Amino acid sequence: MRSRSTSDPEAIREFAIEIARTLSESKCSDVILLDVRGRSQVCDYVVIASGTSQRQMRSSAQEIEDIGKARDQHPYRTNSDESTTWVVVDFVDIVTHLFEPDQRLYYDLELLHADGKRVDWSRPEGSRPAPRAPRAAATDSDA
Repeated sequence: MRSRSTSDPEAIREFAIEIARTLSESKCSDVILLDVRGRSQVCDYVVIASGTSQRQMRSSAQEIEDIGKARDQHPYRTNSDESTTWVVVDFVDIVTHLFEPDQRLYYDLELLHADGKRVDWSRPEGSRPAPRAPRAAATDSDA
């Protein structure tokens, strides 16, 4: 039976970010992470990415499964269509979709989850954007 985990919400978020980063490092493109808590009855986070080949998508799926197992977050299910144009790795709290680009456009899961909040996974955990340099004050010679 599919049941939500009792994991700490911050740990789930960190795992979702790790999945997104791993897919990006695996050369998947257009990786997005959506926070759908309170908007979806199925999961808390959705990760969507495009792969360039069946082999890449399968190996990327295996890599995030291995990361999940190392975190004691075993996938509930992993499915792919017959020709591997769409791979789903379901960790219950986080569902990851890997598509070939044409299939991604066709199914348009971004539209389905349009009310989800995008999560910026590109910055290292705990880091903040660099502070802006102070603007130089205008002097009489600038006028």
